[in-house]
Amino acid sequence: MTTFTEETRERAREIIARYPADRSRSALLPLLHLVQSEEGYVSPAGVEFCAEVLGLNKAQVGAVATFYTMYKRKPTGDYLVSVCTNTMCNVLGGQEVYDTLAEHLGVGHDETTADGKITLEHAECLAACDYGPVMTVNYDFFDNVDPQGALGVVEELRAGGRPMPTRGARLCTLKEMAVQLAGFADERDGAVADGGPGEPTLRGLRLAEQHGISVPGFDPNTPIRSKAEADKAAAEAKAKADAAKPAPAQAAAAPVKGGDGASAPTGPAGVAEPAKPEAATGRTAPDVKAPDDKSPQVRTAETRQPDAGTAVPDAPGTKVPTDTTAPAPRDAQAAEAAGAAANPPAGDGKPAGDEAGAQQRNLNEASSGGNGTSPADASGTGVQK
Repeated sequence: MTTFTEETRERAREIIARYPADRSRSALLPLLHLVQSEEGYVSPAGVEFCAEVLGLNKAQVGAVATFYTMYKRKPTGDYLVSVCTNTMCNVLGGQEVYDTLAEHLGVGHDETTADGKITLEHAECLAACDYGPVMTVNYDFFDNVDPQGALGVVEELRAGGRPMPTRGARLCTLKEMAVQLAGFADERDGAVADGGPGEPTLRGLRLAEQHGISVPGFDPNTPIRSKAEADKAAAEAKAKADAAKPAPAQAAAAPVKGGDGASAPTGPAGVAEPAKPEAATGRTAPDVKAPDDKSPQVRTAETRQPDAGTAVPDAPGTKVPTDTTAPAPRDAQAAEAAGAAANPPAGDGKPAGDEAGAQQRNLNEASSGGNGTSPADASGTGVQK
């Protein structure tokens, strides 16, 4: 059983203090990074720690920890090497890079080398298509990699070195990165990146400059103002706008006292007319519905997908909408069993449904027109499969 250090507990209190008292649950994501920074993964003890400090149960914490891939559920190496094998990087050689590393290191997806240095994984997308194929080490980029270049990076890591990423700061271990993801600054000497953006990133900016494309009033030399300066400028702009407003037009006819004693404009025959919006505010914008005047569709959606401001289903006057009659338990169980049988679990992190035999069978059936079966028969066959 892990006993977390007092420094970790102090940092946990600091993280929780960033959020309103009635919204402390929002601190769960950085807290999970925090416990990962001490153990190298989110262990059962880490889940229990987060539940304890936030007043949640372990099932609630575990549901979040298992949803995001950045939270590791088993011990992970000092360096997480992620190779993009999605479409763009794959076409450019990403799968070859991954296969070369897997063979050289003797590990597969989400596995760690015997020395505890490297954990290898293939990633679905690393959001750097213009630099493909790419890989990351603890989420720092190595662009335009090839198999030999990737081997050089991992061998330097295993030898105790820290190769410089293509873009970003000096490499750090996964535990050190988890501290930053929890919201704490990297205090290492030289940790701040001093490199510039890559050429593909700058290409779009140069094209915009070449063709004169920019947002109205854009000035790239304008410095970023502090909050005090921005607030002052906003106040001055508001005062200037208020001063430029025209005075409200006076009613031409004799005023008629309203029910509250206030004067109201009169129409023909001395009948009082309701005040127009522009007469009261000086604005001519049309009236809009109040924010709480919601359509039935919005109310229905909120009931099905509630948030903090949605009334609970058993509140007075609240009715939970239902579209159709719920299926019988036996029908639901049969449908669930059929779906589970037709979709075996994926292996090695690959997506389900890519079994070669099933693909070939579907192609054969499609090319033969379903083997002479009617659409109804084909549908029934599909359910059985």
